[in-house]
Amino acid sequence: METDKLMRIYQLLYDRYGPQKWWPADGRFEVIIGAILTQNTNWKNVEKAILNLKQANAMTPTSLHIMEPECLAQLIRPAGYYNIKAQRLKNFLNFLFTEYDGEVDRLETIPTDQLRNQLLAIKGIGAETADSILLYAYNREVFVVDTYTCRIFFRHLLIEPEGGYEQVRYFFESSLPDDSDLFNEYHALLVQAGKEYCKPKAKCNGCPLEKLPHEIDPLAY
Repeated sequence: METDKLMRIYQLLYDRYGPQKWWPADGRFEVIIGAILTQNTNWKNVEKAILNLKQANAMTPTSLHIMEPECLAQLIRPAGYYNIKAQRLKNFLNFLFTEYDGEVDRLETIPTDQLRNQLLAIKGIGAETADSILLYAYNREVFVVDTYTCRIFFRHLLIEPEGGYEQVRYFFESSLPDDSDLFNEYHALLVQAGKEYCKPKAKCNGCPLEKLPHEIDPLAY
């Protein structure tokens, strides 16, 4: 049964790493900003960018909305692709002020599927970013799929290599209990295992999942 397999993997990871306490942020607006900034970079770089925004007293929707794109780009420079990400932040903020008067708490009342579609309609926000916002900022029962997730579960023979984002997301959401706290912890644990062991070139020795059935394909994901 897929649920049993997934929960066994979860327990093995949890026993090794313990609670991850994601998402590290001061409030849901900072979660949203972090979710956009973390595209194609590591979290340490995002932390530097967020610190710059805080030191500039700019970590509010209004401050970022009225800020010139060039200024915003320089503040978030440590996160990489700073001109592109500045525009993506602006796209989100334009949506937030046009639809919800700049109040992130108003999104709390929007049904999950509707809010997800609205986020995906914003240029520069893809499925992983949208789902990160839904899960970590609004505690919605949405499973975030990333490269680590796909790599680990393909190697352990639970998903097909051609499975797309939505297919993999459905696999998790249909196989696990509807529990946003579980989804939160599970995703964070997968990221930790992926960084430490399930790299493009797998390091299986010592991995908490090494005794599970697996097949190594160094070209996969």
